[in-house]
Amino acid sequence: MPNSVADRFHNFHFTVPGSHISGKAVMYAGLAAGVVFLVLELIFAPLFMGLSSWVPVRMIAAITMGTSALLPPNTFDTGALIAATIIHFALSLLYALVFAFIAKGRSRMTDTMLGAAFGLAVYVVNFYGFTYLFPWFAEARHWATIVSHMAFGAVLGYVYAMYAKRYAKWDHLAHP
Repeated sequence: MPNSVADRFHNFHFTVPGSHISGKAVMYAGLAAGVVFLVLELIFAPLFMGLSSWVPVRMIAAITMGTSALLPPNTFDTGALIAATIIHFALSLLYALVFAFIAKGRSRMTDTMLGAAFGLAVYVVNFYGFTYLFPWFAEARHWATIVSHMAFGAVLGYVYAMYAKRYAKWDHLAHP
């Protein structure tokens, strides 16, 4: 019987030509990269962009709460924080799953570099593609946001490679 969410994800697999993707590796990589990204954004917004740390939180929350979540930008709001946290980590896990199909658990160095490039691609999609649906993200186009996304990707790649190799042995034993 599974003891944790991570144990439940251990048996969540995808077979991709040339590799086996472990849900556990995807989960750990997505969560680790999501934490790093969030911390960097909360630090970079006031330090380099002249914004309150609550502005990125409110921008993310506005995806589901609408533009009313954007105001007032410099204040704490429990609802916005909860919505932003859920959205942010759901997207982090989704991006980790997409990345797993690209990376396939190569070496840590290769996946870290692929991850940084993936993070840059996510930035372009989020801040130039999705701004059609969520125009307020255009305001956050900044080099610091690019760095946060590339760090997200690099951590995603590194952690995915580390756990994909660790769980590959178990996965192949459980599913010959």
